[in-house]
Amino acid sequence: MTQYLFSVVHDYENNPPIADPVKDADMYARVGAFNESIKDQILFMGGLHSPDAATTLNVVNGEAVATDGPYTESKEIIGGLWIIEAATHDEAVELGKRATQACGVTVEVRPFHGIE
Repeated sequence: MTQYLFSVVHDYENNPPIADPVKDADMYARVGAFNESIKDQILFMGGLHSPDAATTLNVVNGEAVATDGPYTESKEIIGGLWIIEAATHDEAVELGKRATQACGVTVEVRPFHGIE
């Protein structure tokens, strides 16, 4: 089985989290049902705080330097993720289609490199 990262792409600029509690409750119910349906394939999952909660670390002149905020200036950023196992890429894509329908936003499906 191959492991896949499902990145939930969120537009924090135009769609702030918890903008509509009723809509969000419906989305959480759909995601919960999706999670339950693939629970044996989920290795890890989680939602992320907004980009303003990030700390970016970089090497400057050989020293690690911390900066408040996200690494990139982008309106679309990862808002959550799943790491799942699937037998084939096609199966992962089909699960990704269900994930994007549950979330109501873009989901990128990407395989991990195999360990050799």
